[in-house]
Amino acid sequence: MKKRAVELLMTAVMLSAALVGCGGSDPAAADSGAGDVTDSAATEESSEEDSASEENAETGTDESSTEGAQAEGATYKVGIVQYVDDASLNQIEAAIEAELDAKAAELGVTFDYSDYFYNGQADATMLNQIATELVASDVDVIVPIATPVAMIMQNATEDNQIPVVFSAVSDPVGAGLVESMEAPGSNITGTSDALDTKAIMDLMFAANPDIKKVGLLYSKSEDSSTQPVKDASAYCADKGVVVEEKTGTTNDEVSLAADALIADGCDAIFTPTDNTVMTAELAIYEKFIDAGIPHYCGADSFALNGAFLGYGVNYEELGTATADMVVDILVNGADPASTPVVTLDNGIATVNTETASAIGLDYSMFADMCEELREITTAKEFE
Repeated sequence: MKKRAVELLMTAVMLSAALVGCGGSDPAAADSGAGDVTDSAATEESSEEDSASEENAETGTDESSTEGAQAEGATYKVGIVQYVDDASLNQIEAAIEAELDAKAAELGVTFDYSDYFYNGQADATMLNQIATELVASDVDVIVPIATPVAMIMQNATEDNQIPVVFSAVSDPVGAGLVESMEAPGSNITGTSDALDTKAIMDLMFAANPDIKKVGLLYSKSEDSSTQPVKDASAYCADKGVVVEEKTGTTNDEVSLAADALIADGCDAIFTPTDNTVMTAELAIYEKFIDAGIPHYCGADSFALNGAFLGYGVNYEELGTATADMVVDILVNGADPASTPVVTLDNGIATVNTETASAIGLDYSMFADMCEELREITTAKEFE
């Protein structure tokens, strides 16, 4: 797969190539040969339709059964935009590609994503340039991975209505991407990794009922962190537990925030599905180990990168589900506006056994508190 860098200067030629709508249709071709239809032609067309209907009735087929045959041989341009390079988002992106390849072989079509894959490196300016280029390329669908990318792609497609199928958006309604989970209402739908914050906090206090102070480590720039942080604060307030909040928008700032939470004497630290902290985890996990503080997080990739625990959905399955929605929209003509946002079971606890051993924390009780308990050791990427 070729990972393309975004050109900082967009040419006028590229911008003029942007078309309204999706699917690569040619308005000029659609209008060619248009004119008044005579009664005779209309009668002939009606007769042909009646004949086709009779033939379908005799053979037991209908129009919907021939969709696959009509799509066979088609090529669809799929723009995939990843927010930043981290283990969870990499896992989602790889799963999307694998499923698109599998469906392409099954249906006899081509999903061209290699020419339209971008990594925004958490840079808003770059992400907006990517959006402009994808619209100019007249892609058939855009697949943004993570909330910040989805919001930018939503704005970029408001007028042209190119379908957008997001992945790993924790709160699609709260972020203003969809009207509701059941009926998104526009050109955008996708998959959500909505976090069950209470479940994580329950695990935290099961492992240590004597917690007096909880640190909240997150980035204010990520909408996905807003609600989980509120929920965690409310949970602690109900228990009479002190909360310390520290934020950062860069690796250095996250590292300093981690130092501050350690200095404040936190007994445990919570981070939701925050990509900013995720990218810094490999640089901070040893700080928490040295201080004997468990780090509870909203994705298994945190645990892979050294945190004590990651909790949430299976991101490989999330990527696969995202790709299936893309196929349904492109090949079967599903309408994003009425295609419900997909959520997965949210109950997989992943514990880093090396970290658990280093801080001496027993987690055996987790097996009875969640859908599945997995064990992992520290690495940069999933195998």
